[in-house]
Amino acid sequence: MSLHSFSLSLLLSSLSSALSKSTITLHEASLRRKHLDQVYVQLIVSGLHKCRFLMIKFINACLHFGDVNYAHKAFREVSEPDILLWNAIIKGYTQKNIVDAPIRMYMDMQISQVHPNCFTFLYVLKACGGTSVEGIGKQIHGQTFKYGFGSNVFVQNSLVSMYAKFGQISYARIVFDKLHDRTVVSWTSIISGYVQNGDPMEALNVFKEMRQCNVKPDWIALVSVMTAYTNVEDLGQGKSIHGLVTKLGLEFEPDIVISLTTMYAKRGLVEVARFFFNRMEKPNLILWNAMISGYANNGYGEEAIKLFREMITKNIRVDSITMRSAVLASAQVGSLELARWLDGYISKSEYRDDTFVNTGLIDMYAKCGSIYLARCVFDRVADKDVVLWSVMIMGYGLHGHGQEAICLYNEMKQAGVCPNDGTFIGLLTACKNSGLVKEGWELFHLMPDHGIEPHHQHYSCVVDLLGRAGYLNQAYDFIMSMPIKPGVSVWGALLSACKIHRKVRLGEIAAEQLFILDPYNTGHYVQLSNLYASAHLWTRVANVRLMMTQKGLNKDLGHSSIEINGNLETFQVGDRSHPKSKEIFEELDRLEKRLKAAGYVPHMESVLHDLNHEEIEETLCHHSERLAVAYGIISTAPGTTLRITKNLRACINCHSAIKLISKLVDREIIIRDAKRFHHFKDGVCSCGDFW
Repeated sequence: MSLHSFSLSLLLSSLSSALSKSTITLHEASLRRKHLDQVYVQLIVSGLHKCRFLMIKFINACLHFGDVNYAHKAFREVSEPDILLWNAIIKGYTQKNIVDAPIRMYMDMQISQVHPNCFTFLYVLKACGGTSVEGIGKQIHGQTFKYGFGSNVFVQNSLVSMYAKFGQISYARIVFDKLHDRTVVSWTSIISGYVQNGDPMEALNVFKEMRQCNVKPDWIALVSVMTAYTNVEDLGQGKSIHGLVTKLGLEFEPDIVISLTTMYAKRGLVEVARFFFNRMEKPNLILWNAMISGYANNGYGEEAIKLFREMITKNIRVDSITMRSAVLASAQVGSLELARWLDGYISKSEYRDDTFVNTGLIDMYAKCGSIYLARCVFDRVADKDVVLWSVMIMGYGLHGHGQEAICLYNEMKQAGVCPNDGTFIGLLTACKNSGLVKEGWELFHLMPDHGIEPHHQHYSCVVDLLGRAGYLNQAYDFIMSMPIKPGVSVWGALLSACKIHRKVRLGEIAAEQLFILDPYNTGHYVQLSNLYASAHLWTRVANVRLMMTQKGLNKDLGHSSIEINGNLETFQVGDRSHPKSKEIFEELDRLEKRLKAAGYVPHMESVLHDLNHEEIEETLCHHSERLAVAYGIISTAPGTTLRITKNLRACINCHSAIKLISKLVDREIIIRDAKRFHHFKDGVCSCGDFW
């Protein structure tokens, strides 16, 4: 090598080293481009562009710099590039994910009668996997045999990966099965392929076979296996893989941390997931999404929103998944102020027209008590799909606007959108919450006309529809005629209706089935106990209490939340822990006196008989929603709408009392309980007492 060429080589090496920095200033970038220009001119002037070694180094420097066009220009200056030069430029394009260029270069290479080697196929097959043209990949596959690489394990591994990316997992398996000398990469490629193509069980079967062959898995294989166990919801086996990860010392691999976070978050172990999340110094978007969606999907709405706020404060880029998770979390929190803030944030982002995000916004506003704002979002979406229509219909259903739901359904059909099973769940919910028995019955029987087969949720809606309206025998006959075995939701709807209408024998039949299907659900025992109490069957009430004690079951504590000036305050029955407790109970006393003066009489028949009259009255007026109402009245200006969320179904006494309170204090009071929304105004509730 001449002194000149040696100097150029050193300059290129220095330049490549400098380019390895992850961040550079614009000034530095400009200087490096000038260096490339200088080196390129010297190569041409001195005739050293004919030196293969120097041209490969120069092309690699250009590619490292991100200037593939410059690299290609330099490549074209070589009159007869050999396989090493061809591989350098093909590899460069592949690494920059410019998938069409490597394939074109490969074709040009064949025209130049330069035979590919093993590395050529590795780069080209990887590029093929990034395209949507399967035919080209199959042609390249054929040429691997032509050039003698039909049994080369590295090339065959690339083929497995390529076919998996195409979604042709059966072809990938054929290639894999023909491999005689399988490496860990071979096993990992096929396992990852099955996971990517939605077949986690087969991925786990292959992993089991891999372990039987005594092949030690790498971290890539373990990521896929953990993903598979997460998808099949097998936390036990997922934990065993976690143990293997620890044993192999791979627990700190970033992708492993992401998989562990996702696995534990999806299965509801959010504290464990957060432990792994916190171990990452700079969590990437996938990790943020795993943690936020884990919180949101498991009912930890406030934690999800807190983490989302932290994410945007740190200027970390969000995506559609982040936004959908945040919207879901906001719907759980139930704060209209938070919902408006999130809607405002989304309206300024690139996801303001995202159909999935807007669908979530409609659901969010409906669950935060504003069906008006839900409809505003619905109306501003230009391209509405069936899910968007269905969510709006369900929103009307939750608020008891049955006729509006049916009108929207008719608009949907006129728009040429075919309903799905979710549409009919929304419609039936709207009908049962509005007492529209005839309309609901007719809609249920229209489902087969749209090719929709009813499932448990549809059947339970119909039982609820009939039962609430008092058609209990018809509801029972309907259950007996179901083509599928009645589940918990169906029998639960019947038991709830029996409680309303005091049908003890039929209620006992429903309860017996529920105790078989779901023996540790406290709600079923409470419902039966309340049914007995409403019929004054106190001995049976005591027997149900005993059953609960023997099973270690406790009645869920009711709690209600109200948002005042952006702060969420939560109350339990008789709660005196609030700083304004004295003022709250004084307001309760004033309200109770005004209620009695207006002729309100509490319903005491279903209240436990082992309390005296005064204790019963005090217990009833100190329910959590009554405390929240009192706090709202003393904390806001006259006429302010009060928005309250309760975790359980509102009792008949509180429902009747709050109806009258809304008139006495001239307020609209909106309560979201476990079943639906109640809009109390001028002494009337939107539910029409169907709840």
